[in-house]
Amino acid sequence: MLRYAAIDIGSNAVRLLIADITHSDKGNFKKNTLVRVPLRLGDDAFLDQKLSEKKIEDLVKTMIAFRNLMDVYHVTEYLACATSAMREAKNGKQVIEKIKELADIDIEIIEGQREASIIYSNHIEENLDIKKSYLYIDVGGGSTELSVFVNKQPVASKSFNLGTIRILDNQDKEETWNEMKDWIKEHTKELKQVVGIGTGGNINKLFRMSGEKDYMPLSFLKLRNMYNELNSYSLKERISILKLNQDRADVIIPACEIYLTVMKWAGIKQIFVPKVGMVDGIINLLMEENL
Repeated sequence: MLRYAAIDIGSNAVRLLIADITHSDKGNFKKNTLVRVPLRLGDDAFLDQKLSEKKIEDLVKTMIAFRNLMDVYHVTEYLACATSAMREAKNGKQVIEKIKELADIDIEIIEGQREASIIYSNHIEENLDIKKSYLYIDVGGGSTELSVFVNKQPVASKSFNLGTIRILDNQDKEETWNEMKDWIKEHTKELKQVVGIGTGGNINKLFRMSGEKDYMPLSFLKLRNMYNELNSYSLKERISILKLNQDRADVIIPACEIYLTVMKWAGIKQIFVPKVGMVDGIINLLMEENL
């Protein structure tokens, strides 16, 4: 049995997924260990265009811990990707070099297009209706990745600098919203029955809160009602009454806004939530490259 690891250095949180791979079970893996650390690198990257010494210290400590875990679990292959926050931090490359020196982890700072392609490496669309067209929507802390699938094939993909941390820090720009709207309209106007596929930590949490059964879609109306209800609570109430983690209670509101806006512009009435994300896509990518 092989053991692979995926590291996702995002704008809101940093994740490590260790997965067990068996040659006999092609295309599938078993999640062994998942660790999530809410570092909020985006707060520095989007406001100051660089990571502070405190954020760098926390990130290096996290990567050393991840390296130790990968060694203990005897990981044979890994891929570490940094996304929007590290792309925009002017000292991002120096931080990567420091991590290589102290934690012995190679990190790839990926562009939005590669981020989108890794996310749809999960091949969720293969299990869906070929008669329908699908729009992948992945909302992160710093960016939103959109990919259009027709007949199970990707026909268009784009990354936009709109994310939950960006919105909370008032770093989202009206022209970026307009650009995303135009792109969605252009690539969905000829399509009938566009269905959403939502990935990312926030939509996964929203789906669990919705009470819908696994593999059933979440409707636009239900998501909108959930958003209105969540918005009626203060941040403290979302933590104390709804039992949301502190690092989830604030970002879940702008995440809802992005999903609902994209669904509205694309005419999407239902969104499937397969409960996968960037780290799952990285594992699938490693399997495709190595097996």
